[in-house]
Amino acid sequence: MKLEKVYKMAFASVYPHYVRKAETKGRTKEELDTVICWLTGYTKKQLQQQIDKKVDFETFFAKAKLHPNASMITGVICGYRVEEIKEPLMQKIRYMDKLVDELAKGKAMEKILRS
Repeated sequence: MKLEKVYKMAFASVYPHYVRKAETKGRTKEELDTVICWLTGYTKKQLQQQIDKKVDFETFFAKAKLHPNASMITGVICGYRVEEIKEPLMQKIRYMDKLVDELAKGKAMEKILRS
């Protein structure tokens, strides 16, 4: 899939998949929102506004204030090491994917939030 196509995807179209992945593994939507808000700097209200507006990933991350510890997110997601991804927007998207994956795998919240 071309990067431009991914960047123009509505965050709201992917969010339900994140929720389903978390809930299938016994985690909650609230925990998911906490993880996403930690990464992006959005409040839960602002996160919901982004979902309601159906903003694309490019806009979603352009308005976000990435957490200073986001660079501590490491590991493999979708076959790529997140810390080695050169394209900044794709790296941010993969950071979020990695956090959702860690949540679904049962990792403790304090470890997911790099605290």
